[in-house]
Amino acid sequence: MLKPSPVTLLLVRDNVVSPDRLARDPSLVLVRRGVYAAREAWQALAPWEKYLARVHAVAATVRHPAFCFESAAALHGIPVFDEPRDIHLLSGSSASWRHGDLIVHGSSEKRALAPVDGIALTGKLDTAIDLCRVLPPAQALAVGDVALRGVRALGTPIDLAEYGRAQASRRGLRQLAWVQARVRADAESVGESVSRAVIEWLGYAEPELQVTFHSEGKSDRVDFFWRDASVIGESDGYGKYDASDAHATKRIFVNEKLREDRLRRQVKGFARWDWGNTIAYEELDARLRSAGLTPVRPRQPAMLDTLTSDIRPRMKRTAPTRVDAAEPSGSRRAK
Repeated sequence: MLKPSPVTLLLVRDNVVSPDRLARDPSLVLVRRGVYAAREAWQALAPWEKYLARVHAVAATVRHPAFCFESAAALHGIPVFDEPRDIHLLSGSSASWRHGDLIVHGSSEKRALAPVDGIALTGKLDTAIDLCRVLPPAQALAVGDVALRGVRALGTPIDLAEYGRAQASRRGLRQLAWVQARVRADAESVGESVSRAVIEWLGYAEPELQVTFHSEGKSDRVDFFWRDASVIGESDGYGKYDASDAHATKRIFVNEKLREDRLRRQVKGFARWDWGNTIAYEELDARLRSAGLTPVRPRQPAMLDTLTSDIRPRMKRTAPTRVDAAEPSGSRRAK
């Protein structure tokens, strides 16, 4: 089952109100030509939710679309970072072109599609492999972790690099091998996956994941644990606190503070960080050092630079033209 649109889409073709009247309605926002959404609901969406809604708008207005790359990922529930600029479709031939925010990718091999809920798109594993080839490495690792969790849930082990080598495309095989060497099915969030990559690039020892501590009648599972140094690390996720419910938010904060105090009493050091600290890696480094950790190997500056630079060129918004069939639009970081 695919992820539904996070907001109700209003199609001009299905509405008795004239298109001009819809365009003048201040309570509506134009999602794409022929598709509107309630402005207030749209503004409340996270960037990646807006992207998912845009993909559904294309599915509702483009004849027989077949989605790939980030667009297929959004529908499958695979991580999408921020709001990608373009919607990605597959061509039925080797020709590729762009039109507005649509990129149609040609391919020299016939791509397998998995129609779901009436929408054609590349399958979950193929979509993950496509993205692992081209995303910045930390993001590719997050996608690889999700892919591994998915196939292991089905009881089917998979080597992402071997799977990629069996495809016709030679693009990104080296990165696929890098991802395969690091994927972990027990990584539970995008933040944890990206944190693991940054921790490695900063030169720290590899931590254990999802270790459970038992104390004071409670069982508390932590994101990262460096057993030799007796240090716990926690990567805060997103959407953890619901600001719309002040009482529930306060209760969560109080419970989390009690949990953290229990854990601190059992170890020598405790570090907590969020997505911003991870991307601004010097902040993560400072927190790990303050908790008592020391790097055990040299930093990898070139890899750390991939956190802040878009390594893939953006394509200009021009008339339809040929594009690299294996090149998705630049993905930006999740917030």
